[in-house]
Amino acid sequence: MSNQAATATGGDGITPSLAELIGLRGIAQARVTARRGAAGVAGPAPSTLRGRGMEYAESRAYAAGDDARHIDWRLTARSGKPHTKLFQAERERLTLLVADTSPALYFGTRVRFKSVQAARAGALAAWRAVRDGDRVAALRGSMSEPPVPPASGPRGALRVLDALVRWYSTPPPDDAGLDVALDHARRLLRPGSRLLVLADPASVAAVPEQRWPALAAHHEVLVLLLTDPLEMEPPRGMLAFSVASTIAAQVGAAASDSARRARIELDLGNNGERDRWRLAFDGGVEQTIATLTGRGVRALRLSTADESDAWLALPARVARSA
Repeated sequence: MSNQAATATGGDGITPSLAELIGLRGIAQARVTARRGAAGVAGPAPSTLRGRGMEYAESRAYAAGDDARHIDWRLTARSGKPHTKLFQAERERLTLLVADTSPALYFGTRVRFKSVQAARAGALAAWRAVRDGDRVAALRGSMSEPPVPPASGPRGALRVLDALVRWYSTPPPDDAGLDVALDHARRLLRPGSRLLVLADPASVAAVPEQRWPALAAHHEVLVLLLTDPLEMEPPRGMLAFSVASTIAAQVGAAASDSARRARIELDLGNNGERDRWRLAFDGGVEQTIATLTGRGVRALRLSTADESDAWLALPARVARSA
């Protein structure tokens, strides 16, 4: 789907709309899912069952071929006959979206704001969770707003989409940072869950590195780093910003406090200034990706000029560095 076609679903590129995010459902659910029939699931579609599961269902008499590790020793001792435990099959995995809401995301120079691209990527993940039979939930770094609770089906996805529209329409005043959001996520996740982090690269770089291996050890973790073409490849020459205190601090521009609140001019035709810009943005993204990959976390940059579903083609797993 082209960016032009995607934008035509209802968004203006500055703030996400619910109609725009609902319109992404067809892209995320393109793959056929398992269908039930009178004789069970058949055909080349993936099963909706997640495995044997850990929730105890019942015990029955032991039969040849049963796994000896699952013998119910207490019932066996009481009855004098061997019994084995049966477990409830897992049917719903959790897909959790963690939304970074730092001010740096509410910016963009091509196609859409980074915040809108984050909302669109999150919507695709929510619809994919529905397609795969998962429950879907979402949260952000806040000490006052609770997470969107896990729920399955279109109802669960729509709750998440509504939250993404609210969070990414304007910067929330109580943003507590990505590390706080990941701490909340740790309490909500269960082994085998999917975790999608939508974040500005600077927010990810600020998270303590030890946070990531603990998440990647038991969950499928993907971090989408939202970028803008201006950050990665700025034009040569003088570049002016009306409100740019954060950018000025990142690239080391010299300016007074009052000037930073009003106007900043950066001479990106100067090689030294340009190198500092690239080190702050492009170099920071590459370093963040290398750090995450080394800790078993999948990471991908997603530009505002990219198609919103470009990240869906990322391989399922990454190799952990020694």
